[in-house]
Amino acid sequence: MSEPTDRGGPSEHWLARHPALVPPVSTAGAAVVIVLREVTDDVEVLLIERATNPQDPASGQVALPGGRVDDDDNSLAVTALRELEEEVGLTEGDLDGSLRFVGAPVARRFGLKVGVFAAKLADRGRGPTVRSAAEVAHVFWLPRAALLTSRAVERETSRGLAPVRATVHEGHVLWGFTRRILREFFELPEEDDLVGPMFAESSATGRPS
Repeated sequence: MSEPTDRGGPSEHWLARHPALVPPVSTAGAAVVIVLREVTDDVEVLLIERATNPQDPASGQVALPGGRVDDDDNSLAVTALRELEEEVGLTEGDLDGSLRFVGAPVARRFGLKVGVFAAKLADRGRGPTVRSAAEVAHVFWLPRAALLTSRAVERETSRGLAPVRATVHEGHVLWGFTRRILREFFELPEEDDLVGPMFAESSATGRPS
């Protein structure tokens, strides 16, 4: 496993493309944070595996730390920092500089616009830990290089059970919205979420059945 390093470089390259600003209030219903840490040969991204909960539509999924906007949150940045602390115990003081606003893409499966932020873990920053076992089952770091490859896995999608493109790392399966925004953040080629044709062709007509 690569060791963290204090040298500058990779994180700044990815963060420099995004402004350190506070987006308008109410531009999204949730917020997440891409937390980077530098290692000897690359960067890693902090991810969580959500706890199993039949009431949670994202039960058991790998995701970025984050959650829905509360009524008391006066900005998406406040939401992002609050959820970061509640889920993995990191505060603004554990980050190197201000949050960078990446964008507010739509998580299509949930019909929800999500504010995406990014930041680097400070050299003096504490390590992330599971703060609430009811929400988070595991915390782990994903090497950026792992996103370069994909594997077909079956998952329940908005179109039913289907093979999807996924990144599998140490038993954790990353797919869907989170994988898509990370690949976009690291400027990797866009991929279709589903593997193979969406509809089987009829041999008699040559048309979708």
